[in-house]
Amino acid sequence: MTSTESISAGDTAWVLVSAALVMLMVPGLAMFYGGLVRAKSSLNTLMMSLGALGVVTLQWVLFGYSLAFGPGSALLGGLEWWGFAGVGALPNATYSATIPHLAFAVFQVMFAAITAALISGAVVERLRFPAFLLFAVAWTTLVYDPLAHWVWADGGWLRSLGALDFAGGTVVHVSAGTSALVAALMLGRRRDLGSPGLVPHNVPLTLIGAGLLWFGWFGFNAGSALAASGVAANAFVTTHTAAAAALVAWMLLDLRRTGRATAVGAATGAVVGLVGITPAAGFVTPRAAVVIGTLTALASYGAMQLRARTRLDDALDVFACHGVAGMAGALLTGVFATTAVNPAGANGLLAGNPAQLGVQALAVLAAMVLAGGLTAVILAVLRATIGLRVSMADELASIDWSEHGEEAYHGGLGDLAGGAGGLGHSVVLADADLPAKHAA
Repeated sequence: MTSTESISAGDTAWVLVSAALVMLMVPGLAMFYGGLVRAKSSLNTLMMSLGALGVVTLQWVLFGYSLAFGPGSALLGGLEWWGFAGVGALPNATYSATIPHLAFAVFQVMFAAITAALISGAVVERLRFPAFLLFAVAWTTLVYDPLAHWVWADGGWLRSLGALDFAGGTVVHVSAGTSALVAALMLGRRRDLGSPGLVPHNVPLTLIGAGLLWFGWFGFNAGSALAASGVAANAFVTTHTAAAAALVAWMLLDLRRTGRATAVGAATGAVVGLVGITPAAGFVTPRAAVVIGTLTALASYGAMQLRARTRLDDALDVFACHGVAGMAGALLTGVFATTAVNPAGANGLLAGNPAQLGVQALAVLAAMVLAGGLTAVILAVLRATIGLRVSMADELASIDWSEHGEEAYHGGLGDLAGGAGGLGHSVVLADADLPAKHAA
């Protein structure tokens, strides 16, 4: 602990603003996902992101933060900080000597919340809402908290080995993507998968969501510098650059494959670039960010095309967009990292330290094993106790109505607006497709 005299008003303001930006990513994700699903499932999709923000925040304040960042072993923190006991206005020098401990804790809760929400995209239109809320709490406790401790906490075993993860490539994206893959496999396919109506119902909503994610990601990455500093400025620039590079690469891939650059594809490309640069943002140059964004787009685009040839129903391609992109970004961090950008980091392969690539690969493998194995256990327990899937009748009719008693579009307009078919599709309704008279 240090005194209040060491607190920097500028650093504190930046971290608090960054926490608010990351929180904004949750409704951004909700809109990004919500536009991609069937209209009759859109409220449920939105609610899974919002619900995760609520239950994970309570978990974090009560004991999650202490498990993730509190004093403990190399594998897990203890409960010394349960209920935010001892987490107050004074800085904790272990993590930052220039901001209040509370500012650091609230910044980190936003990461935990959106990570759980990311997984929901793989299981939309069929997972019971109470089951998802219980899953979010259990998953955060058993997967996210230990992994955050391994990578970011003082004494965490991956941090001690020198693993680099500036803002969550392994902790957030590899873990969420792997868990999404396991969840999609265990939950099974939607019963009407393959029907003609399985296309996004509201592409503009998805584009707005992507824009909010891009905006919020400046807090996600640049805020992880925990100071209003040169490293934060570098992370800001590399974040934007990688997203732009991936967006352009995705559009070019679409043009080459189909002759058209789709709006959903462009939004997806931007998000993939943001995922890919996340572990590297504060360790690499803007020139390296162009390469990372481009290569991440290639990897995720290829993974998405492969998934489309299988029977896997990862509905919104969470594994391809977050898992694969997170892995690519984490590994490329080991290639392009340089202490010329951040002396607190490490040199990567191109800066004369090939061993860093091996450390990064170990961190990716550890995240995948932990997330995949425990996700399977959590879902197996929930299936055996409260059940996972809604009934066939509710799934085919409206999960919004069965789980929430509400509908997004009054009067059945949503039934004409299509549904979820993954990230490679879009739908446009002609005037003739709409009801002749939607109001009295």
